[in-house]
Amino acid sequence: MTRLFQISGTKLTPAKRKPLDFETKIEAWVADDLTLIGVDGFVIGRQIATDHGKFIDILAMDEDGNLVIIELKRDRSPRDIVAQVLDYASWVRRLSTGDVHALALALDLPLTKAYRDKFGTSLPQTLNASHQMVVVASEVDEGTKRIIEYLSEEHDVGINAAFFNVFEGGGQEWLTTDALLDQEEVKDRAVKKAQAPWSGYYYVTGGAEEDRPWADLRDHGFFTASGKQFFTKRLDQLSVGDKVFYYQKKNGYLGYGLITSEKAAATEFILTDGRELIEVLPRHYLTENAGDPDNCAYVVGVDWQKTVPVSNAHTFSGIFSNQNVVCKIRHQETVDFLKEQFDIQEDDE
Repeated sequence: MTRLFQISGTKLTPAKRKPLDFETKIEAWVADDLTLIGVDGFVIGRQIATDHGKFIDILAMDEDGNLVIIELKRDRSPRDIVAQVLDYASWVRRLSTGDVHALALALDLPLTKAYRDKFGTSLPQTLNASHQMVVVASEVDEGTKRIIEYLSEEHDVGINAAFFNVFEGGGQEWLTTDALLDQEEVKDRAVKKAQAPWSGYYYVTGGAEEDRPWADLRDHGFFTASGKQFFTKRLDQLSVGDKVFYYQKKNGYLGYGLITSEKAAATEFILTDGRELIEVLPRHYLTENAGDPDNCAYVVGVDWQKTVPVSNAHTFSGIFSNQNVVCKIRHQETVDFLKEQFDIQEDDE
């Protein structure tokens, strides 16, 4: 159970938990910022009518063009809401690419523009190859948690629960959010049947050259991400020994390497020669928001084994790229191309 305390000098004053009695506000907050529930996407519409005579609270789309059903518990019992969201999913799964476009048109949503505004690239040709569901509640009982975990972990159903808790104290109110399962893992399990198998390589991207100079990363053996935890949390996917290809926005792939150390705050990262990273590179992208764990820069160590300069970035029309800081590469044509360009042999792997 989440507890919240106000710090007053050396004393802790507990905040009182309030009932989740304003679902309309919660729905508006989630619709405005899907990262509150761990979803990277944009809203297609709210109160979407299904053919079953029911209404989906929020219907969203992620970067893969897949639909995400978001449903608030409201006054329904925990088990009823799981049954309800599965019923919605039985309708959503039948929506073809054309159906999704027709739905967006009926809602007066310019789908291609909305997608490009969010992700900076073209809308995928195939939409809704898979889907996910997120139940939003203040809490669910242990039996319902077991059902959600069973569906996701044993049967690869894309279902999760996000928890919103409201606390009050000293005339103020606070909102905390959490999730039953890691949403990225839920998504991976849900889409693996609709995607090619994972190649064993990770894709990492740090934005454009002006944001994070390639020479900094290459010469000092690291990769970094900053901003909201939604972005920096993706570094948690990387473990020592993982194989990564580095992609620079606007240019292409610049390096292949192996992870040598797991995620750490940039202010705490030590280079292989024993020096502190920010002492050697006091760059704004590394020091901004230092001390703020929710917004500061984080770093993983990388042994860059094969690299090219920015002027010689490797790319081709249709090569895999993604807005996520870290993700798995499943596009075999991209992997074959990169292994050839970076001259990666079996011994390198």
